[in-house]
Amino acid sequence: MRQFVSKIMVIARRDFRAILFSRSFLFFILGPLFPVVVAWMAGGIGASVQGAAGEARLGVAMGAADRALVEQARVSLGSAAQRLPGLEILQSDRTGEGEIRAMLADGPGERNVAAVLSGTLDDPVLSGPQGRIAGWRADVTLLIDEARRMRDMPAGAQGREWPAIALQPMAQPTRIDAVGGRIRTAQAGQTLLFLLTMLLAGMVLSNLVEEKANKIIEVLAAAVPMDAVFFGKLLAMLGVSFVGIFVWGSVAALALLAGGGGLSLLSAPAVGWPVFGLLGIAYFACAYLLLGSLFLSIGGLATTVREVQTLSMPVTMAQLLVFFLASYSLGHQGQPIEMAAAIFPFSSPFAMLARAAMQPEIWPHFAAIAWQGLWVFLIVRAGAALFRKTVMKSGPSQGRRGLGALLRQVRTRSFRQA
Repeated sequence: MRQFVSKIMVIARRDFRAILFSRSFLFFILGPLFPVVVAWMAGGIGASVQGAAGEARLGVAMGAADRALVEQARVSLGSAAQRLPGLEILQSDRTGEGEIRAMLADGPGERNVAAVLSGTLDDPVLSGPQGRIAGWRADVTLLIDEARRMRDMPAGAQGREWPAIALQPMAQPTRIDAVGGRIRTAQAGQTLLFLLTMLLAGMVLSNLVEEKANKIIEVLAAAVPMDAVFFGKLLAMLGVSFVGIFVWGSVAALALLAGGGGLSLLSAPAVGWPVFGLLGIAYFACAYLLLGSLFLSIGGLATTVREVQTLSMPVTMAQLLVFFLASYSLGHQGQPIEMAAAIFPFSSPFAMLARAAMQPEIWPHFAAIAWQGLWVFLIVRAGAALFRKTVMKSGPSQGRRGLGALLRQVRTRSFRQA
């Protein structure tokens, strides 16, 4: 086992140095990085996934009579109230700051309360995050005015004035905002992971095809087992990929600092930024090794660049579908579709990275990484066996063909001499 690992490291060091100090790698680093079309398609799915956070609703915590009037006013406005948020009638007259913060913190429960309307119809108070209540102020004003009209209708009140809504900003984020922010963080992580994997995994394929054309792979196969050659190439390409990510990440960090941005643009993931970053590195390695092992198997079967393009296209399209599956499962945490995306090895890195942003549990990630590593091992072994069988043609069948050719040559020479 020690000798096998040492052979893997020999191949890995050789490929790492050869690629890292080549001119083509320098141009690859400096070239265009990300396909815009994939990001646009991911954004389309992301818009539908945002619905998983639920509809932001307005909680009404007033007296029983005022609550009933507000609810009737919402129905009375009908189509004119299309911009009004959905109402959640809270059966509570306790409208202190502590009670309102509790309503905003848990929704309560699964109600997705994003702001609370309290006080009375004559002195209404709208409480919640600053941005939320500022955006809803005009709509709530219309709602309160309609409720007042219905209350004062029997008395024939005339000349009513628009109600003044008192705003009570609260810094504590609501549940709906927290879930929506984590979904955006999960989507950003998934998209970045997919683009980096697809951008860098192709180097494995091109490197193997080039060495096959130059007959280098045959020299390596004669000295080192093919399993060690494949594992060594994968590790070398993974190391080169980390070098590229470090360069791009440094440039991106400088650009964010110069523009005044940073991680504050995204909500903190459930596991925290340090753990999320470590899991992102681990899942990138797993996704890269899984896709790279497939590309190695394809490169072992292909003999020309045209064959490489023909054979790799289905894998690339399938990987795109896998990414969209993982993106769709983001909005269905804990449901069968999310579990299936986490179990399927090629979508597992994307689904589990999203889970790290949404759920605080750590132990499932250790199991997922071990599961993905097992599939990398199986795919590499299968690809090496297929390479030996189809490319390094040896065995009884080739021996019989060689003997028959030798007999034919002997007969031809005897006939010419005669």
